[in-house]
Amino acid sequence: MKKLKIAFVCTHNSCRSIMAEGWMRHLSNNEFDVYSAGTSNYPEPKPLALEVMTDLGIDMSHASSKLLKDIPNQVDILITMGCGVECPFVSCQHREDWGLDDPSGKGKLAFEKTQRMIRDKVIHLIERIHHGQLL
Repeated sequence: MKKLKIAFVCTHNSCRSIMAEGWMRHLSNNEFDVYSAGTSNYPEPKPLALEVMTDLGIDMSHASSKLLKDIPNQVDILITMGCGVECPFVSCQHREDWGLDDPSGKGKLAFEKTQRMIRDKVIHLIERIHHGQLL
């Protein structure tokens, strides 16, 4: 059976979507092909986004800010982070928005709170996949 392709998309792919990719890679034990991307250019991931993940021992060596053109143009599950912008069309079987506030500029505690929210949402996403609730 082929691996499901899961993509996390945000405006800059520098914070929330990068953390979601990190959590999904960590928690799914390579069960899925996982990607993250942004709709606009951004030079690199936000240092605090990487720091709050590595503080927990999450490998973030994969992290770089990418654009939609850098990931497959068809995925099984597309998750947007709540960026307030309309995401360009990406072919998918399931799409949802997580409505997460951007912690940028708010300090490490805000990044930690967002990281925990993302972890919980990723855990729930994996459970829904395993129970056949999405596809």
